[in-house]
Amino acid sequence: MRPFRFAAMASRGRSAEHWRQVAQRAEALGYDSLLMPDHITDQLAPMPALAAAAAATTTLRIGSFVFDNDYRNPVMLAKEATTLDLLSSGRLEFGIGAGWSRRDYQQLGIPYDPPKVRVDRMEEAVTLMKRLWTEDKVTHEGPHYRVREATVLPRPTQRPHPPLMIGASGPRMLRIAAREAQIVAFVPSLNRLGLETLRSMGTESVEKRIAMLRRTPRFSEIELNVIVFDAAVTDAARSVVGALTARLKSAATAIVESPFLLYGSRASIVEDLLARRERLGISYFAIPGRAMRAFGPVVVALRGK
Repeated sequence: MRPFRFAAMASRGRSAEHWRQVAQRAEALGYDSLLMPDHITDQLAPMPALAAAAAATTTLRIGSFVFDNDYRNPVMLAKEATTLDLLSSGRLEFGIGAGWSRRDYQQLGIPYDPPKVRVDRMEEAVTLMKRLWTEDKVTHEGPHYRVREATVLPRPTQRPHPPLMIGASGPRMLRIAAREAQIVAFVPSLNRLGLETLRSMGTESVEKRIAMLRRTPRFSEIELNVIVFDAAVTDAARSVVGALTARLKSAATAIVESPFLLYGSRASIVEDLLARRERLGISYFAIPGRAMRAFGPVVVALRGK
């Protein structure tokens, strides 16, 4: 069983000094990593912000949760990743996904292709970037990318390359992640928000996806991760079901114990995380930045154990 690791999810800084303080606070509280989303919203751009976070800390790992493959050319993304790996002294975790936010695509002026096309493109990009990180010169001609004698320098500080995290929900993404990634990040179904999303957050849904991964040859090499979407450290009774509308109460009841939610006292959350690791094998939890300080004692209690 893998030891616990914890990430703080953060994306906003009011100033350079404030952003440095966010990273330093995560490190001081015992978090293993700081992870950033990748959206065209009110957030810092992840590449420069991660570099600044690395410069402000000494042990905190940095990473993306997750880069949208469609936003960048894979050769340039591979180069920027190795630069981040160098500037952080080998502390980068490279997360990538196929993209889901229609609004981002609209703002970028790029097509929001059907899921199969986006996943095809990401799969090809991952294969290409791995080659760029490990081979001197790469020539590649595929359905989506054509590259001639590309060389990515500097070389990755972590060998053969930074740990690869793939955000996955559906069967095909899980198969790709099982084959290519060191970290599989479970995410809810986001293309059709509503009851389908709620069901995909349920423990049984996650358990079925993990059972699929267990059948793959590399399962023992994979670290399992979830992003906690909502969390609160409180001694009050849980009220997530009551907070939802009557129409959704039955679905909400099914996800109260979801890996994507954490509510309760510090002691009960510690018990919940131990139970979830025992049942599901999930050991890497990304905590919302707004809950970072409150969850500090939980991190101290479980980190590395």
